[in-house]
Amino acid sequence: MDDAQNSSVENQDLGQLPVWNLDDLYPGKDSAELKRDLADASEKARNFEADHAGRLANLSGDQLGSAIETYEEVQEMLGRIMSYAQLVYAADMADGENRRFYQSMQEQATDISSHLLFFELELNRLAESQLQSMLESSERLARYAPWLRDLRAYQPYQLSDDVERTLHEKHVTGRAAWTRLFDETFADLRFDLDGKALTSTEILDKLSSPDRALRERAARAFAAGLKANERSFALITNTLAKDKQIEDQWRGFARPVSSRNLANFVEDEVVDALVSAVTESFPRLSHRYYAMKAKWLGLDKLAFWDRNAPLPENDERIIPWEEAQDTVLNAYAAFSDDLAKVGERFFEQDWIDAPARHGKAPGAFAHPTVPAAHPYLLLNYQGHVRDVMTLAHELGHGVHQVLAGPQGPLMADTPLTLAETASVFGEMLTFRSLLASTQDPAKRKAMLASKVEDMLNTVVRQIAFHNFETRVHDRRREGELSQQDLADIWMETQREALGPAFDLDEDYRIYWSYIPHFIHTPFYVYAYAFGDCLVNSLYAVYQQADEGFADKYLDMLRAGGTKRHRELLAPFGLDASDPTFWQKGLSVIEGMIDELESLDGQSAAQ
Repeated sequence: MDDAQNSSVENQDLGQLPVWNLDDLYPGKDSAELKRDLADASEKARNFEADHAGRLANLSGDQLGSAIETYEEVQEMLGRIMSYAQLVYAADMADGENRRFYQSMQEQATDISSHLLFFELELNRLAESQLQSMLESSERLARYAPWLRDLRAYQPYQLSDDVERTLHEKHVTGRAAWTRLFDETFADLRFDLDGKALTSTEILDKLSSPDRALRERAARAFAAGLKANERSFALITNTLAKDKQIEDQWRGFARPVSSRNLANFVEDEVVDALVSAVTESFPRLSHRYYAMKAKWLGLDKLAFWDRNAPLPENDERIIPWEEAQDTVLNAYAAFSDDLAKVGERFFEQDWIDAPARHGKAPGAFAHPTVPAAHPYLLLNYQGHVRDVMTLAHELGHGVHQVLAGPQGPLMADTPLTLAETASVFGEMLTFRSLLASTQDPAKRKAMLASKVEDMLNTVVRQIAFHNFETRVHDRRREGELSQQDLADIWMETQREALGPAFDLDEDYRIYWSYIPHFIHTPFYVYAYAFGDCLVNSLYAVYQQADEGFADKYLDMLRAGGTKRHRELLAPFGLDASDPTFWQKGLSVIEGMIDELESLDGQSAAQ
């Protein structure tokens, strides 16, 4: 399918599934518009360097504000180019031309941006007193105060200009190349199940089948495919961990997670408190829930392919796309018409690519692109309830990105910890709407259990992933980790999280290797738990709030990256630095498990 074609795919069970139209970025890989923007960005970047390198300290406040505006303009041009390249690549990673195009755009963007690199480095060398004086003298510059605040946070970790340039220019042949190797290796994998060659998306979907024998065959086939590439995955993981260790040591980060915390503008101690609170809650949450699930399924022990098994009462019908769209938008509208109206644009204007197909990136994401355009959503929609929840989740990201867009390219992006707020809140709105419309007690129990599992996957599983990453990166400092070492750490952290209800066999030892966040964005995963616990607390406020809550919520989304978590949560009376904050969020999950235990007891008494 041509990357610019406006189309949809007819599926017998799912209806018309939308395929995104990338014309709003560029009409094609060879388009005159793309070539023009590459040339313009290159010329503007070189002129910007010639005009400003070594001269920032001599500028007035208005002149520096003007310089930042030009810098922002070039960054947006590069952002549009790379967003387009990434989306074309994600739509079909198996296509050799798409691979070459993506690599070519990365190389050209890196070359162009190398002429901009001096700007942030030189800004960080300005004396604080001089910068403050400039900010006070110029409204034009003061608009960028939040961006400058965040940029200056990196000041203690900044290296010499030559080293920074070397790291920047070699990124495309270093970390980016190893990441691309992982992505393309994984996209090319096919898993043999009952004589059919399935993609990762297709075979992972079988792990939620009500047929236990099918789940086991799928789980073992997935393990076999991963094991065939275990050496490559271990090499990629070791190389990227060592690469991170070297750069962290050069910059002076005390711990492997510290650079991610800085990027998220969240204090180390806040993340430590989250991780400790969730880890200590494992027995009260996941261990207790999975013991109940084993009983519901009539099993003494759960196998790893039973983790996402549906309950007997689950709604296993296939949900057509149009119904999924209505379900999510109606849930959004019940909270805020304004929120739903932004969401409607994604469906009306072909901003979503929904069908699962060979070569397409697995999973789901919302790509913000650039404020001058709009976000795009990638899904692999297969009609299950969890796919509806994924749509609600990614649409939340997309709506957030649209609302934050007016902040501009430099300030629209939100740290990962807060980027999950709108997505998880959208999921919660959709779940509560579905639950309220379900009267049958057995189906309500199944829905509640499904939601608990989603929350455990978002909180417990992601913190288990975080613990795995922490131990891997700590151990990597002592030397290269063997395939056995990686598997041992994986099993250790998974047993801690899942508890005694599970019997994890040898085939599960390879499952560490398919988690893309470990490769793409080290220590990303705790942001999911951060967002879920935050939203649990936020939703509790909403349930008790007056009519002004929705307006405050939308204002929070519109702020983009201009405010830190403390400022954003203050209007709701929440503070993530409060040691008791995480317990509030976890207590919501615990309360749902309590309710399930109560329903279980009532059923047994009848």
